[in-house]
This record gives sequence, C-alpha cells and structure tokens, in this order.
Amino acid sequence: MTEYKRPEPGDVFRFFEEIAAIPHGSYNTTRISSYLANFAKERGLEYVQDEIENVIIYCPASEGYENAEPVILQGHMDMVCEKETGLDIDMKNEAIKLMLDGDFLTADGTTLGGDDGIAVAMMLALLDSKEYKHPALECVFTVDEETGLEGAEGIDVSNLHGKRMINIDSEEEGIFTVSCAGGSAAEGHIPVSRVKAQGDAYVLRLSGLLGGHSGMEIDKERANSDITMGRILSDLSSRVIFKLVNFRGGTFDNAIPKETTAEILVSSGKEFLDEMVADLRTKLHNEFHASDPDVDLELTKLEAPGCDPIDSESTSRIIAYLLNVPNGIINMSMDIKGLPEVSLNLGVCELKDLEFRTLHGLRSSVESRLRSLQKRLTSYYLLFGGTVEHKLFYPGWEYKPDSALRDTCVAVYKEVYGKDPEVVATHAGLECGFFAGKMGTDFDAVSIGPDMFDVHSPNEKLSIPSTQRTWNYLLKVLKALK
Repeated sequence: MTEYKRPEPGDVFRFFEEIAAIPHGSYNTTRISSYLANFAKERGLEYVQDEIENVIIYCPASEGYENAEPVILQGHMDMVCEKETGLDIDMKNEAIKLMLDGDFLTADGTTLGGDDGIAVAMMLALLDSKEYKHPALECVFTVDEETGLEGAEGIDVSNLHGKRMINIDSEEEGIFTVSCAGGSAAEGHIPVSRVKAQGDAYVLRLSGLLGGHSGMEIDKERANSDITMGRILSDLSSRVIFKLVNFRGGTFDNAIPKETTAEILVSSGKEFLDEMVADLRTKLHNEFHASDPDVDLELTKLEAPGCDPIDSESTSRIIAYLLNVPNGIINMSMDIKGLPEVSLNLGVCELKDLEFRTLHGLRSSVESRLRSLQKRLTSYYLLFGGTVEHKLFYPGWEYKPDSALRDTCVAVYKEVYGKDPEVVATHAGLECGFFAGKMGTDFDAVSIGPDMFDVHSPNEKLSIPSTQRTWNYLLKVLKALK
C-alpha cells in the first residue's frame, strides 16, 4: 500500500476525499447530510432535506435536454464502520485515511465506504459541473441503508418528478440489477413448561458452518445450524432420554445461522452419547463437505444444568417444530432463470424462560406470494400451540418485462464495451424496492456500479479503472437519455 494520490477521474475522487473526511457511519449521518445541503446552497441548487436527513438535490437540464423526462440518480450516504482489531481510531468522529493498493483505492485499517460513497461522489461531480449533457437530474442521497433501508423507507417521493432511476449501489461492473425481493420479518413464540428433574447435563455445540446472507446465499444449500440441531436432537432421542434445558442459535433474521448450542439433561442412555455424537459428526461431514466443509459437532459434560429443563412434551414439541418448519427456497422464479422467488430463513432460535422464541426472514419478489407465505407460517405456529407476529415489511421491485431505461442502458453498454451486460435480479432487498413500491407501475430503474471487493470489512477495495469506466459509461447513458 502507498500513500494516497488522487487518481482520475479527478472530479469524482475529489468529492470522495471530502466524503471520507466526514464520519458517516449508519445512524451518524447528520454531518454528511448537512454537507450535502450546504453543497446545494453554495451552488444555488434547489434541494430538500427531510426530517430523517435524506437529501434530494435538483439540477436543471442541459441545453437541448429541456424536454427530456427527468432522471433520478440515487445512492446512500451511510457506510458500515469496521476496523482492524487493535486499531486506535474512533470512526464516529475521525476521518478515514485513504490509501492506494495498485489499481485499488482502500483505507488504512478500516472500511473504505466505497459502498456507497462512490455513488455520492459521482452525483456531486455531476451536480458541480456544467460540461456534461443530461436531462434534469434529481439526485437522491438516502440515510441508513446499511441498517435496513431506513432512509428509502421514510423518503417522501412526492418530491420527485421523474419516474426513471439509476441506482449506483451495485458492486460489479457490467452487471445490471433490475429486480429485487421484498420481505418481512416474523417473530414466533411457542410456550413451554419447565419442571424439576434429575440427570446428567451436557452441551451440544454445532459450529463451523458458513452461514451467510439469507438473500444472497439462500440458494447455496448451506446448512442452517438451528434446523440441523433439531435433527441432531431427534436422532439422539432414539436411544437417549433427555429434556431440553437451553437452546440458542443465530443472530439475525436475515442471516443463515452458523452456530447453535443445545443444553440437555439426560435421564437415561448417557452411555450412548459419545458414540452417537461421533456418528452424527461423520454424517454431517459427509453431507455438507461441499457447502460447509468445516462443520463440527462437540459434546461437553457439565457439572450441573444451567436451569430447570422444559418437560418431555415441550421438548418433543420443539424438536418436532425444528424438523418440520418450512425453511430455505420455497419457489424459484419462472421469469428469471436461477433466481429464488420466495424463501424463508429461520434466523434465530432461543429457549427463554417459558417460551421458545424464533425470528424468520421472509423474502419474495412477488408480494402476493410473500403474503401467502406469511399465512402459511402463521398456520404452522398454530399447529404447535404458538403465535407469530409479522413485521418490518419492505416492498420488492418486480421485474419489468418492458423497460425503456434498461434498453437504453444495455444499448449504450454494448456500444462502449463491445458486449452485452449481464442483466440480473437479486433475492436480497434493495432501496429500489421502496421506490418501486411508492412510485407505482411507471417506475423504471436499473442498478449499476463499479467493481468493489470485501465491502463491509477493513479489506474493502474499490477498483480505480472500473470506477473510471463506470463514470464514463454513466455520462454516456445520461447523454443518450435525451
């Protein structure tokens, strides 16, 4: 790595430097939001800064483009703040130190904020110059995308006049995203009863799984540690009599759980435990050698249980729940080959005092199918004597068979690069989903961006040559939208 020296395009990277000097992690966007508002004031540009700190800056059309439909450009101003272990930096108050690593822009021991600072920098470079040809621009800078698309959820789209939007939040050059899933969270509760009991206490720990994002990795057949632990407990119950004391697995509804622990109180059959756990470990290695090669199952004897166990009926009911709960891909898209259309992820399980609490992440690019899945899950909980609450709904962005904006973007890409781009949909949720949900069937959008690697980690890198090409491509698209 070498000291930072501004690369080309200079007007884009100049603004990226200014952004990097302003702490702008999620929920810490007041300073960068004010910076954007002051940017507009200093240049005499109309703008809106709403109460949650989203900013929209308006730019008049270039000469000859006055009759063209406005174009919305959109990106988010917040970043994920991570740093190397032991690094002495306060990312809430200190600037990011930019560095060069060959053809890559990176940061010294922290996340770079290329996601999505490069979109902010490109929009500011456009707004700051009169040399580029374009229709009227409505540049939208949202807050708190990284924490749940909160800025896009809260924005008032009545302040927007355009219906076609270029989102600059993709991380692979030449890949155009044209659809995304909507979704919701579901919190389930199954009541249990605890009893006084005697026996030997053990902890089963399932670990080494890869986990991953339930939108991006749900199609990779990775093991779900909560679901797999249910199977382990079921297999053990064939020769071992036990009651469940504690159960804990997963961290978020939208993350495939990669580690689960279960504490059991054994009243009979403890002599079979070591052999059965060893056999299960071998079976798991055999089954998941491709998807989760480091899977491991450990058994540890405890001096005493952590608390009273739940009774035998509750134990059997929780195991049956884990064996049968819908999970993973429910439907594949018939429009886009290889795209999961509907999925369900059991992200968190926790045996609390008198209930088994769960969190699910539901996703679908077709809202009617999402609503159907919610009803299915509600019925499932009723069968086990429990309840479920559906919350945190966010809309999807359905694939548009006829898209004039997409056609223009593809044509310009082929002209510039000499080949077709890859047009894809994602099963993850994107800000475009909220805009699509609010702006109706006339909404037309494409998401693009330069190559970025290891985002959300201190190894984050932004490709400088890819940024140069993406910037020049964006200028040609805007010019073509006359």
